[in-house]
Amino acid sequence: MEEKIVASSDKEELKQVNKSCDDSLVAIVACDEDEEPRTGMIFGSEEDVTRYYTNYAKRMGFGVGKISSKNGDDGRKYFTLACNCARKYVSTSKNPSKQYLTSKTQCRARLNACIALDGTITVSRVVLEHNHELGQTKGRYFILDENLGPHVEKNLELNDQGAVNVSRSLQSVGVGTNGCEKFTFGEKDCRNHVHKVRRLKLGRGDVDAIHSFFFRMQKLNSQFYYAIDMDDKRNLQNLFWADARCRAAYEYFGEVITFDTTYFRNKYDLPLALFVGVNHHGQSILLGCAILSNVDTKTLTWLFTRWLECMHGHAPNGIITDDDKAMKNAIEVAFPKARHRWCLWHIVKKVPEMLSKHSYCESIKTLMHDVVYDSQSKSDFMERWGNMIEHYKLHDNEWLKELFDERHRWVPVYVKDTFWAGMSTTQRRENIESFFDGFVSSKTTLKQFVEQYDDVLNDKIEKESMTDFDSFNTTIACVSHFGFEVQFQKAFTNSKFKEFQVEVSSMMYCNTSFERLEDLNSIFSVTENKKVNEKIKDMVFKVSFYEKDFKLQCTCCLFEFKGILCRHILCVLKLIGKTESVPPYYILSRWRKYVKRRYTLIKRGFEELQRVNKACDAFYEVASTSINSEADLLKMMNWIKDLKNVLTCKGPSSRITEEHSSIPNHVTRIFDSAVTQSNGCLPSKRKTSDIDQILEKKLARNKTQKNNQENEKDQSQEEFWIFLWQGLCTPIVQEVEEHLGDIVQVLNCPQTISQNGSSSELVRGTTQ
Repeated sequence: MEEKIVASSDKEELKQVNKSCDDSLVAIVACDEDEEPRTGMIFGSEEDVTRYYTNYAKRMGFGVGKISSKNGDDGRKYFTLACNCARKYVSTSKNPSKQYLTSKTQCRARLNACIALDGTITVSRVVLEHNHELGQTKGRYFILDENLGPHVEKNLELNDQGAVNVSRSLQSVGVGTNGCEKFTFGEKDCRNHVHKVRRLKLGRGDVDAIHSFFFRMQKLNSQFYYAIDMDDKRNLQNLFWADARCRAAYEYFGEVITFDTTYFRNKYDLPLALFVGVNHHGQSILLGCAILSNVDTKTLTWLFTRWLECMHGHAPNGIITDDDKAMKNAIEVAFPKARHRWCLWHIVKKVPEMLSKHSYCESIKTLMHDVVYDSQSKSDFMERWGNMIEHYKLHDNEWLKELFDERHRWVPVYVKDTFWAGMSTTQRRENIESFFDGFVSSKTTLKQFVEQYDDVLNDKIEKESMTDFDSFNTTIACVSHFGFEVQFQKAFTNSKFKEFQVEVSSMMYCNTSFERLEDLNSIFSVTENKKVNEKIKDMVFKVSFYEKDFKLQCTCCLFEFKGILCRHILCVLKLIGKTESVPPYYILSRWRKYVKRRYTLIKRGFEELQRVNKACDAFYEVASTSINSEADLLKMMNWIKDLKNVLTCKGPSSRITEEHSSIPNHVTRIFDSAVTQSNGCLPSKRKTSDIDQILEKKLARNKTQKNNQENEKDQSQEEFWIFLWQGLCTPIVQEVEEHLGDIVQVLNCPQTISQNGSSSELVRGTTQ
């Protein structure tokens, strides 16, 4: 077989490509469409070279696909267009006797190209010979061009509306174009287009429902954001919105988000995509919703860009998605600095399918689980993975090759050094799938969803409020006498304190010893007796302690990953006798229960925030019209300080603070561990004696009389406080207005500003 190759080795090929790209400043070569591919050809863009090679493939009778694309160390980008018979066939059938048709023959015919820094494309390597027969008269059946053309698309859409099936539609289109033989597409492409158009269509009442929903939400709160994407024909493509609570909550829980298309991929009638975060209880919290027509790179890039604009340009530090190439490409464009992590649950689920034809599938699955989860360092993973590939002869498995190349996106040892708010990918999948449980079914329409959107939010707000109440008014008893456990008990929410208690309880399985002194750091060795899949293993972790700054770091990276101190660090603190407390920076504010968060003001219907917005509008008008110098600013700040003192003295303060409020010295109720676990169990049903029953009735009667007296007393007190508060509220409001008027008069700047100048009014909606 003869190959036209630029160089015999990769090094020589790279030198030749670099030379060709450096010389590409000359005019772009205009290639003849009938010219055979050769090395050194130069094109103006990637689309041009793809179109040229596709037309060549059509004439010769083979299909074309893009099989690789990567960025070189020299700043250039390299990609390969190849025959669709390239690579090796890998069966995904669980039944070895059941095989499917395949076109893969490991054909080497391809075209390698390099994108120079100035955007020009140079062909660096060409292989023309195929290891299979070419079908020159059947070229139109290969996957060459997904574009059907506007004429064909319009006819297909009109016929679909008239209930004409795709086969007859294609025949009618062929009659008007001198037969179907000249088409560069097939019936399958037409069916895909019709299916895509159907997904873009709205059901009866959906347009009115969307309009009413957006109008109602913005009327309730100007912070409501929405964006609409339309195609060239002004047909609705995609929708995105985020209510005021989502936007406010992102300020506190936006370091890490997950983007999920479960409802889209699982063939719900509602193609819903969600932005989800984790609140201070570890519960899923909504950060935005989208209705998508597709999940390709273009659509996702539009969505991520709109979402970033909605969140004032503050990108997340980390984002978790499925292992999808379109999502990967879109995230690289919209969030270039964010850490992108793949859902490990989704990858593990694919293992049986991708390795089903291997005779040792179960053994490979078990070993792969150990390699992924038990590796304690990157070098350890590399060694274990290499041994697994070598032992089971998996060198030709393309799926495993791709996974290994992207190991920094999903292997725990590669992602554990980044804060992920403790998002286990399995929990993420379960939480998101149940996020709209009870509200969204496989038959829910868009109209039904937006009509009950408030109910969904109210349900989530109520659950969070109840959990807040439990954390404020109850606590969980400590399981040890260590002072740091009491410290975390007072600071953390109950759900996060339970997670910390797991680490405290697991200290019994650890053996700690001092190993060495490295510079000013003391290195400790902690051996943990761990149970993994019914097997007991001894795992060694290293803990570094810098006493001067009280800096602790463990190789398990639990604190970096989850924000909770690990059992290994706690064992070191026990060994060195520092168990009374830990520095405040080890108690993350994100998990604290006494931090007042601004987004909690936004309740059902958003009435509370409307009052805040009205006050902000008034203050903004004064500030924007009256502050023209540093002296004016000083006067304004003094007036605000005096006003705050007046309001604080005359009534209860409802101000929201970012600082940690003081932790109470006592708690209303304390739940013992045993009581907590048995909460809700039925009382004992033992039979009581007649005397006991008489005594119980008498005690109950006395208790009822006492409660009635207390209720009457409480009611009179409540009426008194209501009367007193009503008397205080009116003067306070009047005094605020008087103060604002005085400020304007003192600063002597009689200007007016329209309501559109309000600082609380953001972009209400965008249409593209």
